[in-house]
Amino acid sequence: MTIRNWFKFFLNAMLIGGLITGILGLFIRWDDAFAKYFEAGQWSEFFAAFAFMVAMGFTISVIAQMGFFAYLTIHQMGVNIFRTLTLWNWVQLLIIAFVIFDLIMFRFRPNAETTDQIWLYGILLTVLIITSAVVAIVKANLTKKHALISALFFMIVISTLEWLPVLMVQADNVDSWVTLLLFPILAVNAYQLLALPKYNAQSEVDRLKLEDRRKKRREAVSAKN
Repeated sequence: MTIRNWFKFFLNAMLIGGLITGILGLFIRWDDAFAKYFEAGQWSEFFAAFAFMVAMGFTISVIAQMGFFAYLTIHQMGVNIFRTLTLWNWVQLLIIAFVIFDLIMFRFRPNAETTDQIWLYGILLTVLIITSAVVAIVKANLTKKHALISALFFMIVISTLEWLPVLMVQADNVDSWVTLLLFPILAVNAYQLLALPKYNAQSEVDRLKLEDRRKKRREAVSAKN
């Protein structure tokens, strides 16, 4: 990928993370972060709180992008270590199952003290799995069918690793953060997974155009000499 296209890719992912976190934060974190300023007419504090949500989304986006490029390396290493993509896919499926089990038994279950929390964690897990499955199917249809498992692995396992820090926080209002931050992680990861081929293709076109311009300049110089 060329620097120009990488910058576009990076900036668009940041915008997605920032906007989703900011907009959803108005609803999910309204009581904790916005209501008191809105009711008091303290608009500077209100917009400062919104800006904080957007900045949080930017941060999540950067973390998600680091996770994405780390996964690309891990995926290639996995294929090389296990020799065949089929065997690597089975390993990825086992890791997916383990991560979902870990989420249920060691992240959600210890914190589910009320019926509302049980429903919340169940819904969040459902959102994670269904969103990941839909993105993986779309990815497989756009590229190659064998990309299905790898895409599912990235969307579930890597997204969970990026989500893990907030899942481990012990605080009274942590559930709202757990809920809020899942959505920008999934959105940014889905964007990266689906948009990367377009940027790679555009980078190849840009390289060919650059090489063509260089060739024409060399020909022009040779003609003058």
